Amino acid sequence: MTGTDRPRRLRRTPALRRLVAETTLEPRQLVLPMFVADGLDEGREIGSMPGVFQHSMDSLRKAAVDAVSAGVGGLMLFGVPCPEDKDAVGSRASDPEGILNRGLRALSEEVGDATVVMADTCLDEFTDHGHCGVLSANGAVDNDATLHRYVDMALAQAEAGADLLGTSGMMDGQVGAIRRGLDAVGRTDTGILAYAAKYASAFYGPFREAVASTLEGDRRSYQQDPANRKEAIRELELDLAEGADIVMVKPAMSYLDILRDVADRSNVPVAAYQISGEYAMITAAAERGWIDRRAAILESLTGIRRAGADIVLTYWAVEAAHWLS
Repeated sequence: MTGTDRPRRLRRTPALRRLVAETTLEPRQLVLPMFVADGLDEGREIGSMPGVFQHSMDSLRKAAVDAVSAGVGGLMLFGVPCPEDKDAVGSRASDPEGILNRGLRALSEEVGDATVVMADTCLDEFTDHGHCGVLSANGAVDNDATLHRYVDMALAQAEAGADLLGTSGMMDGQVGAIRRGLDAVGRTDTGILAYAAKYASAFYGPFREAVASTLEGDRRSYQQDPANRKEAIRELELDLAEGADIVMVKPAMSYLDILRDVADRSNVPVAAYQISGEYAMITAAAERGWIDRRAAILESLTGIRRAGADIVLTYWAVEAAHWLS
């Protein structure tokens, strides 16, 4: 080996490796998903996601302040209503006094413009059947009827203080319908974070505990088939044409090829969601001493960034931000 073919020279010390690192990971690139639940006096840990909580309104405010102090880039809020508040059309999703909209107001009041407040704009937590939309008489999700509900939900979330709306339902035309609805009432500054490629993944299990999902069956008729790659680009192009401000791939770790495809073609920032099952896998392995927890977390986040994500949604956002500061 000659003196001109030794790439290991630049790996010799931590300082050299830091100097030539091609991918950076910074607190501002991380977004913390959060859950706020009706009927709680204090936060309640989620059994399948150790360290993650369903929040009361008070604990939500405190956790938001802690996240902002750590330097995270944003907060994505999901609402968990009481079982008796769920119905066929998810009425409480667009009710100003529904749990999600009250939570958004609390975040907006508590942290203001110090971070980006994001809302999950989807009906699944609020429907008694657990699907992401309104059902037709034959039990299938009615795309167009669902769009009307999404617009109602979006307007309520914008009024409650959300900066970005996360269109996670995977209905056709959802970005365009919400954009038109917002613009019609002068909410032109409210942005849309489009779930451009959301797959029907086996790794959502812990999340369904987190939001007390009532789903029976699956969402494969509207979420993407894990076998399909080209389809994600069609979905991306539609969302961009309809006015998406940010696009997202979900899940992240099993779909890094999709993330790379989307990043190569997107002219807006790209996000990726490290989902509950991915969190649970690393957590469980670390608890058993099989892997180095901190190293695995940072490696997984770096890998998502390396694949093309400008923004990473992760339940480790605050902890990782402290490590990176």
